[in-house]
Amino acid sequence: MSRPQGYIEGEAPASQQHSGSNGGSKVRSERVALLVVSALLAAAVIVICRLSLDNMHTKQSFQTLRDEHEAVKRNLTERRCEVKSYNTVQQTSPQPPVVKENDPRPKCEHGWEQYGRQCYYFSIDLLTWSKSRDECRQKGGDLVQIDSREEQTFLELKLREKNNFEWDVFWIGLTDSEKEGTWLWVDGSPLNESLTFWFLGEPDNWTGNDPDGADCVRMGKKAGAPDMKRWFDESCKYTYRSICEKPAETRHFTLHCV
Repeated sequence: MSRPQGYIEGEAPASQQHSGSNGGSKVRSERVALLVVSALLAAAVIVICRLSLDNMHTKQSFQTLRDEHEAVKRNLTERRCEVKSYNTVQQTSPQPPVVKENDPRPKCEHGWEQYGRQCYYFSIDLLTWSKSRDECRQKGGDLVQIDSREEQTFLELKLREKNNFEWDVFWIGLTDSEKEGTWLWVDGSPLNESLTFWFLGEPDNWTGNDPDGADCVRMGKKAGAPDMKRWFDESCKYTYRSICEKPAETRHFTLHCV
């Protein structure tokens, strides 16, 4: 059998060689692409794992810092309480405890002075007896009603502190304006005749300056007045200072050591 012209033994035809070359190149390209994609996926997985690990470490660090912060706060609070308690014990004058709950002691508001369970306000306004009573009522009380020798003593001592001159005197809540000679306190109760502090010769219902007489009572300085005898009946139209009275308030509160 005759060979085609140009045939070389052992060599494939040119058309077959070209077809095989194209097939091999295509396979190699697909493999390279697959390797690149695999490498990118692997890199992405590594990055995600690293970010997750870093995030977990960050959360753990924050939690550790938070726990340490709370421990420091508790420690400082305990130290402050210990120091305040120590200082309270060391003080020589009586001091209130660091912690009190529901303190039932009655208290007077600012500007009032306390005696027992009553509060007293010493007005500086010069008013008639009725205007003085109005002022006391606006403040939640009334003109003072004196029910004991101890209360009279307390008021006398306070007036000595507050009197600026001899006739700096104060209205109290006693009057006989309804019936002459029948002395009543502002709450309507009658005067206890065994517990009075009239100055010598009082009450005299003097009408020299007021024809209506002297139907209201004031107290204050009088030279030579013995044994707290400081009550005088005066015209209710005169203007004097006054003493207001009201019960002390019971306040419930809680103090914490901070």
